Amino acid sequence: MRSIWRGAITFGLVNVPVKVYSATEDHDITLHQVHDKDGGRIRYERHCEICGEKVDYEHIDKAYDDGDQTVVLTDDDLKSLPEEKSREIDVLEFVPSDQLDPIMFDRSYFLEPDGTSPKAYVLLRRALEETERTAIVHFSLRQKTRLGALRVRGKVLMLQSLLWDDEVRQADFPALAKSVKISDKELDMSASLVDSLEDDFEPADFSDDYQIELQKLIDAKLKEGEALDTAATFGEEDGDGNDDKGGEVVDLMEALRRSVERNRASKKGATAAKPAASKRKPAAKTGDAHPTVSKKAPAKKRAAPKKAS
Repeated sequence: MRSIWRGAITFGLVNVPVKVYSATEDHDITLHQVHDKDGGRIRYERHCEICGEKVDYEHIDKAYDDGDQTVVLTDDDLKSLPEEKSREIDVLEFVPSDQLDPIMFDRSYFLEPDGTSPKAYVLLRRALEETERTAIVHFSLRQKTRLGALRVRGKVLMLQSLLWDDEVRQADFPALAKSVKISDKELDMSASLVDSLEDDFEPADFSDDYQIELQKLIDAKLKEGEALDTAATFGEEDGDGNDDKGGEVVDLMEALRRSVERNRASKKGATAAKPAASKRKPAAKTGDAHPTVSKKAPAKKRAAPKKAS
């Protein structure tokens, strides 16, 4: 992993230098769009709705639309705002861990001690463990001030950004205001159903069947030769390079997209070279994240994930 930020946790006179790492990653296979007729990449262009001209990024400003009026914000306007560049994760208070509603959790980050001695880091971790508290913090990341929760996960301190209070919607459904009568028998049957499916949560017992089957489909098509040369999908011609067929020069976003795809391909190649044991259920996640999954039918513990039909 590569750190994305470094700074220090501060509370009172205590200063704990740390490096910050993204704790999660998306395992979805990246797909792009092509023309069904010839397999050429679909290219999106930026056109002005007033003059119809194609607009380069250097001539694009941001704007806010309130429904009736639009306010244009230039780069100079945005630069006039105070930038948040603080390198401190400032502890505001320590709260009981069970007071945090999981709906408020946003991004997750691992914190690594950054210094010659991890003593202050371990001391803070132990204090949070033994008091069963979570630290509510302020920190700045990518020029934005954020609210966060600093808690313990195993031997590591974890920072989770929190949604602001007004970013969590209130659920007010009229149907739930109606009086519903539940009999004791119905309640007992529901409890029996819950008991029949009772188990300890093991993230490795679940897998993303769609992504697994999608990868199998892609591999099968590659094996059968049902593939196009990637350069050809961009309209690039073989030979001396003087053929202009395919239209325009690849724009910046297209070049960046291609670079990302090549890097991902390299990473996949490196992963494939690792021992087979390291690739067991690649789609499964571990940790405290709560992805939407479908639990397998009751069977022996750690049964192989059911194939998609």
